Amino acid sequence: MRSLILILALAWAGVAAAAPACPAVPAQYLRLPHLRAAIHRGQPVVIAAIGSSSTWGAMAHDIGDSYPAMLQDELGDRLPDAEISVINRGISGEDALREDRRMERDVLALRPALVIWQVGANAAMRGESPDRFAALVEQGLRRLRAADLDVVLMDNQRSRRLLGAPDNARINAALAHLARRYRVGLFSRDGLMRAWTRAGAAPASFLAADGMHMNDRGYACTAAALADSIVAAVR
Repeated sequence: MRSLILILALAWAGVAAAAPACPAVPAQYLRLPHLRAAIHRGQPVVIAAIGSSSTWGAMAHDIGDSYPAMLQDELGDRLPDAEISVINRGISGEDALREDRRMERDVLALRPALVIWQVGANAAMRGESPDRFAALVEQGLRRLRAADLDVVLMDNQRSRRLLGAPDNARINAALAHLARRYRVGLFSRDGLMRAWTRAGAAPASFLAADGMHMNDRGYACTAAALADSIVAAVR
């Protein structure tokens, strides 16, 4: 029995050692005054992650490998004295309209210090007008800005199917424009994956076989990069 346990432990250690590390890239700038103030006061804080399948964790091995779950672990390691809960409010297939409609019930009711809104992939894949998309996100941003919290928009990953969508770049540009206009944060997965490529990491190593979503490594490295940005903002 002891021999079997030892063999399994060594096998698991070998798998862990073989797991590719995340590329070292600069943290993206985020301004998070509400989150920073709450952490410095020693208050328990909630980070609410709303979005579609990329937030829910589609194609991950387990829900514990979704980016919100991994972000919880990363922040726990980096800010051990802070009490931070990251709540996953992702629902596969949703768009900006549906997410805005449930914002009060699923997000604001949590009284979060920070809301991370991943949005845009389904709009790009379904050929939604970028102007209509921008109007819907703007409507949601007004709702969020009326609350006493920080907001970070998250744009689309660089995957084969999304890069093949005609208006994907315009969707990402609309999110960047809205972030500037409403003075909220933008965590750009598009920019992050470009940086990974410049660091010598093959884009395919972060993507699932469906040509759309991230795999476990993609989610984990997204969470690590987002944690870098959050920690830089609160410190």
